[in-house]
Amino acid sequence: MKETLSAVEADLSRPWYRLRFSSAVEARFEADTATRRSRHLLIAGIVALVIYNLYIFNDSVIRPESLLISAGIRFGLMTPLGLAALYVIYRGISPTLREATMAATIVIAMLLSSANFYLSDSPHSFLDTFSFGLILLVGNIVLSLRFGFALASSLLCAVIMTSFVIPYAHTDNAVKINTLVVFTSSAIFTLLANYRLEASERQAYLLLLRERLGNEATLQSNQVLTKISTTDPLTGVANRRHLDEVMTQRWHEAIAERTMLGMLVLDIDCFKNYNDRYGHLEGDACLRRVAQEIQHHVRHELDLVVRYGGEEFVVLMPNASASSAFQAAERIRQGIEALAIPNAGVSHSPVVTISIGVAVTRPNTALPPSLLLLQADEALYQAKREGRNRCVLAQLQEGQSSAQAHRDTPHATGLASSDGETKR
Repeated sequence: MKETLSAVEADLSRPWYRLRFSSAVEARFEADTATRRSRHLLIAGIVALVIYNLYIFNDSVIRPESLLISAGIRFGLMTPLGLAALYVIYRGISPTLREATMAATIVIAMLLSSANFYLSDSPHSFLDTFSFGLILLVGNIVLSLRFGFALASSLLCAVIMTSFVIPYAHTDNAVKINTLVVFTSSAIFTLLANYRLEASERQAYLLLLRERLGNEATLQSNQVLTKISTTDPLTGVANRRHLDEVMTQRWHEAIAERTMLGMLVLDIDCFKNYNDRYGHLEGDACLRRVAQEIQHHVRHELDLVVRYGGEEFVVLMPNASASSAFQAAERIRQGIEALAIPNAGVSHSPVVTISIGVAVTRPNTALPPSLLLLQADEALYQAKREGRNRCVLAQLQEGQSSAQAHRDTPHATGLASSDGETKR
């Protein structure tokens, strides 16, 4: 985005005579305007083709003796060719082919109109020469061909028109000179207008693109700053500030949806001893590995993993039952123990372990959100008192304990009882 924005700024200061943008911006310009451009060419092309064919009434007045030839040129040649060109535009082609197709249609219209004029020996046929400039008007203003194609088609039309007008035997030289002067003037004026139209369109596009890119860059910067302010820089998980913001939101959502809300409070056992034994750099590495392991065992789309402080982590679990929360805690505890991070600083365990307090409640307006954290924290201290490296389920706030609710579910018997039953 920064590169594109720099390219846009450079294009805004480009010389006035240069219409095309730098390659990256030009490609984006064509991509952004392709649909609108094709629609414009289709509508303008249909209108131009209809008016071109309506000139059959003019032919019936000026050259009634060659009306069949005129009808054949208009309806037998120009109409099928024009419709074919419009169909190709409708189906979608590259910007270069699109402009070339419409420019070729203008040149063909000039060729057929000049032939229609030349094949007539009517004394009024010279009046056609005054309408040749309308073809330039259609190509350069109505269709608004890109300037390069408008210039090329105008030059070709001038050559074609001159090739038919100069040798025409039924018109004197004064009319021929006047025809060339009027046609040249029409070409110059319409090309100038065409250039101004395209330059204005491109300038407006650049200004809008710069504004849009600037807004997107600002939004991205704000998102990055927001992520930085809510992320723990050491472990990459959410920080305590983010938990404070999300906790209230999840609490009210659970009240509205009448669902349960769970929380795990996790603390690395004897982490001070680990730091003293291996140093703070190894301690930081240990924290990162523990944070990654926690993330492997939670629902990424729902649960929020937080570094609450020091060696303590929190997992906020929306729409979680006592059973599912406790099972998640057990998976985390076993996963961290399976990492087998050496911990020679303590005597009771050769590897780093973790203790987890689990709390689940059905939020209501009479309870503060902080109560869930308090309950999980008390369960964590119970796990510590019972010997560490275990999960303990706290009591619910609706008259039933989380432990009781958990024991009512399959595969939960004895998960939070004595040391011997929970020690791993």
